Amino acid sequence: MVEWGRGRGRIAAWPAGIASARRRLLRWPAALGTTGTWLTTLLRRWLVAEVAPGRLVPWLAIAFGLGIAIYFTAEREPAIWAGPAGALGCATAAFAVRNRPFAFPLLLGACTIAAGFSVATLRTAAVSHPVLAFPAWNVAITGWVEAREQRERSDRIVVRVHRIEALRMSPKPERVRVSVRKGTAPPMGSFVQLKARLTPPLPPLRPGGYDFARDLYFQGFGASGFALGRIETVPPPGPPDLRLRYRAAISGLRDAIDARIRAVVSGDRGSIASALITGKRDAISAQVNNAMYVSGIGHVLSISGYHMAVVAGVMFFFLRGVLALVPAFANRMPIKKWAAIAALAAAGFYLLLSGAEVATQRSFIMVAIVLFGVMLDRPALTLRTITIAALVVLLIAPETLVHPSFQMSFAATLALVATYQHSLRWPMRAETSAGARAALWGAREISGLILVSLVAGMATMPYAAFHFHRLAPYGLLANLTTMPVFSMWTMPTGLLGVLLMPFGFDAPLWRLMGAGIDWMIAVALWVAALPGAVGRISAFGIGPLLLGTAGLLVLCLLRTPLRLAGTGLALIAALWAAAAARPDILIAADGRAVAIRGADGRLAVAKTGSDTFATRDWLAADGDARTADDPSLTASVRCDPIGCLGRLADGRLVAVALSLEALAEDCRRAAVVVTQGDAPPGCAARVIDRTVRRQTGAVELYRDGQGFAVRPARPPGYDRPWSPAYVAPAVATRPRLRAPMPPDATPRSEDLQPDD
Repeated sequence: MVEWGRGRGRIAAWPAGIASARRRLLRWPAALGTTGTWLTTLLRRWLVAEVAPGRLVPWLAIAFGLGIAIYFTAEREPAIWAGPAGALGCATAAFAVRNRPFAFPLLLGACTIAAGFSVATLRTAAVSHPVLAFPAWNVAITGWVEAREQRERSDRIVVRVHRIEALRMSPKPERVRVSVRKGTAPPMGSFVQLKARLTPPLPPLRPGGYDFARDLYFQGFGASGFALGRIETVPPPGPPDLRLRYRAAISGLRDAIDARIRAVVSGDRGSIASALITGKRDAISAQVNNAMYVSGIGHVLSISGYHMAVVAGVMFFFLRGVLALVPAFANRMPIKKWAAIAALAAAGFYLLLSGAEVATQRSFIMVAIVLFGVMLDRPALTLRTITIAALVVLLIAPETLVHPSFQMSFAATLALVATYQHSLRWPMRAETSAGARAALWGAREISGLILVSLVAGMATMPYAAFHFHRLAPYGLLANLTTMPVFSMWTMPTGLLGVLLMPFGFDAPLWRLMGAGIDWMIAVALWVAALPGAVGRISAFGIGPLLLGTAGLLVLCLLRTPLRLAGTGLALIAALWAAAAARPDILIAADGRAVAIRGADGRLAVAKTGSDTFATRDWLAADGDARTADDPSLTASVRCDPIGCLGRLADGRLVAVALSLEALAEDCRRAAVVVTQGDAPPGCAARVIDRTVRRQTGAVELYRDGQGFAVRPARPPGYDRPWSPAYVAPAVATRPRLRAPMPPDATPRSEDLQPDD
């Protein structure tokens, strides 16, 4: 009742018209009848408390993000003036009704939605660049090396193109990402020439799957591929620009720290230590990397809000503690603000050192807002702080809204702040004995760690299930076991090692950091080996995710018992996700892989190429624990040099035709025919040929009586900058069906994956 009374009392802070309307809301007639008077009175009080001054501010960030989400659902690129025109119209209408109690908030929300739509439209126009439309062989490239990555089995470079030449290649990309043989990547800032096989950015591997092409488009990449032959460093046409020189300097610093760490600490310990300090995490072995993610502690490998908070927190409390030891400073100077400035500088240096990826930039913005709040004597962790952080991040890079790291980090932060605001305070009287105070402090820390792990895990669960199709049943156990060591031992020793490196006394610190990492690896491997450690879940649509997000927002942003409605929304979302239908047939965008659901309910896969990226994604989305090379995947599919046959649960045949002879026969016998070429007219079966796939991308088919419902990755008429509508090339390059098919020439799957 205290909260509701405070909400009613603050009505007077509104303009006269709005305050009068809110008082009328308190006298809302009992529309439910005399028996509902008590309930309606209670609901009125709750509603007034929820719309009290300042309570609607966090919803502005939600509306802004909704506008961005609406932009990304469009099938055609909106006109660049459409969003700003809508925002201007809504703003004008909102100003005209500024004294209306209900129309003004609604129009303000509509204006914010239009603003989000406008920002996303303008951002896409600002990063506009050519995207390769068709694969190209023997592409001669000369340009500057802008980035270099060391990976487990190969290296990868980003080349800003100076000149690019190839037959029938249109349009010509301005930046390409190329995989090279291990140990052959030239240093950043080099001017190189090479020949490469380039492919367009990878489209979604299945309808509703993650759009890699969209991610790469906003990173500025117009193509990806792999180098053919040797990479030569040649004299540049001129000096590199200031931006490239800066990147080369930062890369040299990162490489020096990485080399120093690996010289002292070898193996996965050194790889993880380097990942935590420099952001270079691609050299970690597959076994340890998988164990980290299965156990639920893989988030420590990607520099994000937690790492930024640890770096800034260690610097803040260390410097403040040192200054507090000097009475002259502690009594006369604002040492808390000085510590906040130093923490901000440390976080900024960490941002540059770690490569300044998008997730790290977002984390720095959030930490910077908190530290600015400390400098200005404002509360650091509030819903308004998160609102400002979200708005700043989305203004700078609206495309991050659809990235899992944005969704998971803000969901966890929002849930933790809301829990903090609603949590009970532990009593600690002044006369409490020292032993009791120590015991109470320990109980608070342990219970707080458990609560943080539970809340963050529950808040991020829908997004982990949607994007990665798996949960971490033992995530709480793994985090409780490792995070105290990580926060109080591993990261502080690593930061101290960086500070002591110029003086040559850093080696003992890296060894101490390695000991903490050893503990983390041991826990990850132990937890990953527990029965049921991988909580697999089949893919579901965007609807349950949006409903679950609405439930999380209601739970976190509302103050009255109305927030309990969020639990109901989350429960409905979970049931909706569990009831999602699974496809009966999946067909890759290039037609080289086809998955068929048999009578046993599991997928069988027919492949004509060596790449397994699509197969792995399909199995994960199906909640299937099998690997892409499991023999059972092909046990129920019969293949010969001219084609493959599989059988659906109802007995109907699915054929993959590799020759004209097989195509003619399959059209008579099979219910669905998949071919890499163009099917002849008059085929009695449902045909998915090259022409269809060029329009739709990957395809899912669902049994619908005697027919099939088709779900494409690209709806008809879809035309966005990162996925332009198909236009036939000027020179026809149709391959003839023959037996056997030509060898697979696609890049390896690890070369196609975008950055996290």
